[in-house]
Amino acid sequence: MQGLSCLPVFLTLSGKRVVLAGSSEALAWKAELCSAAGAKVSVFSPSPSFRLLDLAARPSAVNLILREIERDDFAGAALAIAEAGSEAEAAKIRSAARASGAPLNIIDKPDWSDFQFGSIVNRSPLVIGISTSGGAPVLAQALRASLEARIPRGLKLWAEKAKEWRSRLKALAPPQARRRFWELFARAALTGQAAPQEGDFSELLAGAQASPRQAAPVALVGAGPGDPELLTLKALRVLQAADAVLYDDLAAPAAVELARREALKIPVGKRGYRPSCRQEHIISLMVSLASQGKRVVRLKGGDPMIFGRANEEIAALRTAGVEVEVVPGVTAALGAAAGLQVSLTERQKARRVQFVTAHAHDGKLPADFDWHSLCDPRASTAVYMGAWTLPELSQRLLANGMDPETPAVLVEKATLPEERRISGTIGDLPAKAAEADLAGPCVILIGAVFADAFSLPRKPDNLVRAGACL
Repeated sequence: MQGLSCLPVFLTLSGKRVVLAGSSEALAWKAELCSAAGAKVSVFSPSPSFRLLDLAARPSAVNLILREIERDDFAGAALAIAEAGSEAEAAKIRSAARASGAPLNIIDKPDWSDFQFGSIVNRSPLVIGISTSGGAPVLAQALRASLEARIPRGLKLWAEKAKEWRSRLKALAPPQARRRFWELFARAALTGQAAPQEGDFSELLAGAQASPRQAAPVALVGAGPGDPELLTLKALRVLQAADAVLYDDLAAPAAVELARREALKIPVGKRGYRPSCRQEHIISLMVSLASQGKRVVRLKGGDPMIFGRANEEIAALRTAGVEVEVVPGVTAALGAAAGLQVSLTERQKARRVQFVTAHAHDGKLPADFDWHSLCDPRASTAVYMGAWTLPELSQRLLANGMDPETPAVLVEKATLPEERRISGTIGDLPAKAAEADLAGPCVILIGAVFADAFSLPRKPDNLVRAGACL
């Protein structure tokens, strides 16, 4: 796990005492927040704000005391919240709070506090807290607004029903069926249905217990070309339900991190011309984990159905009686074209797109290419795994009639911040690529449409220079 600047926790304050000292609107808001959580709130303020006076006048658990807070007032408090105009004042309050054992928040002073308040998305009993450790509160508020817009209002009612159904479910279903029940429950809750209906419990339970499988399903999931934001919503959902994730070298670490925290994460990368995990071992591992009832995700770079050996894995899993799901992803050619802002198809220049791999099972250029199709001037060609064999590929294309001035672009680490692009023609691209010291996955784009990419302005910090950049 990556380091945490703070530990997110959720406190149960119902019936517990919370003390506050100050008079500002911010302090009044925190008093209201603690009161909403069921705390017995005492606010010490010799000159309370209008909002504090209004809050104290409501029929709530807020007790307004018109004086400065004293050391003994912290006794028995579960939390303490205060304002402080100076470090000396904060130190005095902190000493009193710690003597009583109460964690302390000094408003807008994270360095003087034991804990911070975050932005809150309230669908209680579902509560989401967002923190930037005091560094960017406006960013946290913007994220909260984004989540508020996405989360169905009816989710509150589903969360309430979950508390009611949990004990009933324990008595009726074994652990594996209970896990399936909650997966079906989450899917129903997130559809936006206003509220769970009376018969939903029985329907979900029947779905969880129906057609028991000997093995859990395996999902082949496309991780996209690199940028984790290009994962589909379905890919994210499947990742977050996985018990085990077998991931390629080409799957971005940030994409792997999106998996459920408790999931087993196993690298099974296969990289050309380097020691790699054998395909039969990967298949055996998937079958073994699925047979143990674990939900397995095979996370592949790009799209699993494009040069990802998906057919072999699907056939082997089916033979073993394992259910398979495929979640498509953005393939590298599409990610690279999006970065270039060049369409792979154009009515006057490219009437078709072809994806080929320049890396056969023996690591060499495939011997069975249809060279006539590859040299078609009205096609856009995306070449995968072609950096190593580019010199021979170029020679063979030229020998089979391709115009040496045909535009060609090599994109390394497409969609990532460190993406590099080398532009040229099919005649001179190999020499330019040889000077670039390529280290990451590359896709080569060939065709007339890519002439339009050469004049587009690009940020200079991530492009190859020396006459070889866009």
